[in-house]
Amino acid sequence: MSGHEEEAPAPLARRDGGPLFDEPWQAQVMALAFALSERGVVSNPQWSQALGEALRGAEAAGAPDTPATYYAAALAALERLVSGGGAVTAEALDGRTEAWRRAYRNTPNGAPVELSAGRES
Repeated sequence: MSGHEEEAPAPLARRDGGPLFDEPWQAQVMALAFALSERGVVSNPQWSQALGEALRGAEAAGAPDTPATYYAAALAALERLVSGGGAVTAEALDGRTEAWRRAYRNTPNGAPVELSAGRES
């Protein structure tokens, strides 16, 4: 490999033979990070730096060293990258977050949540 190519990230390892993700959103965060990297929106070094900063921040705040803390830090890093890099504005991210909250509240228990349920009337 030449000095100009980025090394592809290694896949995450399973913990003690258990599931890799505890919640679907955790897989979605990692899939989004991968997709944004593949499309050149963020580079692997940018992602690594942002994730490292978020993890150090969580540790400094006293968060436990758990998978939940890791994926929460990954989500925070991803949000910071897409809003800070200009891919998405903070206002657009806040608006989409609120639309998903409305969709969740408007969806019957047990039904799949669809963003269309979050549209304001």
